[in-house]
Order: sequence, then structure tokens, then C-alpha cells
Amino acid sequence: MPTKTYSEEFKRDAVALYENSDGASLQQIANDLGINRVTLKNFDQ
Repeated sequence: MPTKTYSEEFKRDAVALYENSDGASLQQIANDLGINRVTLKNFDQ
């Protein structure tokens, strides 16, 4: 399976969405964005 590449803008927006979503879990945000929870977590590193 090919590796999916995300733009820097998508990564920044995804992290900002998670950081600004009171009470939302990492899993919930990842599901909403259609990405894996670990992928979202790695964006923030």
C-alpha cells in the first residue's frame, strides 16, 4: 500500500483542530479527518 503524503497546511490545520476542540479525543478528530489516530499524533511532533 502506498504511503499517503499530507501537505504542511493539512498537518497544521489538523493539529490546530485537535488543540482547539474542547473535549474531543484524538481518535474523534482523526476519524472526522479520515486519517489514522497515530498519523494525527505524529503531525504534532
